[in-house]
Amino acid sequence: MSEERAQKALSRMGFGSRREIERWIERGQVKVNGEKIKLGAKVEEGDRAEFHGKRIIIRAAKAEVRVLVYNKPVGEVCSRKDEEGRKTVFDHLPKLTNSRWVSIGRLDINTSGLLLFTNNGELANRMMHPSHEIEREYAVRVRGEVTLDKIKQLKKGVELEDGSAHFDEIVDAGGQGSNHWYHVVLREGRNREVRRLWEAVDVTVSRLMRVRYGEIHLPKSLRQGKTMDLEQPEVKQLMESVGLELDEQGIRKEQDRKRKTKHFKARGR
Repeated sequence: MSEERAQKALSRMGFGSRREIERWIERGQVKVNGEKIKLGAKVEEGDRAEFHGKRIIIRAAKAEVRVLVYNKPVGEVCSRKDEEGRKTVFDHLPKLTNSRWVSIGRLDINTSGLLLFTNNGELANRMMHPSHEIEREYAVRVRGEVTLDKIKQLKKGVELEDGSAHFDEIVDAGGQGSNHWYHVVLREGRNREVRRLWEAVDVTVSRLMRVRYGEIHLPKSLRQGKTMDLEQPEVKQLMESVGLELDEQGIRKEQDRKRKTKHFKARGR
């Protein structure tokens, strides 16, 4: 293994996104071989790293890359720990050895549906980065009058407190009165963006569920609070879509899997 930036190596090993690890380094929370490091420091195979109570050995071999699909219920938060003692999405994830799950995006406490997790921080970082413009699709139940002018306005763009925003697509999914549904698509992940867009045209969101992230759909068979692994061909395809490669050491052998749920394809419901 040639020298590699510390944040890249730790992210590759699944200990967080690259940006997250960069913040730890800037705060003086990462040591390598007993010394605090600065941003830009490089490591190599065999170096000993310490951070947040963990002690690990830098290794060259890539860990098996896994991507989990999780069906989040309303009422769970996306933090690892919650000061108010509320349930978190991490409570339901399978245990990992020598790495940890990194969330690919977030959903607020009142939003349910598709959440993705991976043990590869670089994959998470790229999938969340605005430059890749990955689509997010939501099923939205609304209250209030939705006119053609409001639809046009939401697609053209409205001003929010953190800048202009818009939906790329709005599809009427049917329903009557206070039980009317739409499917909306956007390519950003700003806080409460879907709800705020509708509120900007005097329409209230009464229920919100994410049903798709990029090419990955929420399977109808996946119950709330349950997880499902993507198969390795889907993981490989996902990585390639953001400019990463899955080398042979990262491919899990199917005969070693001990799944408790059925396989599913990433493309298609």
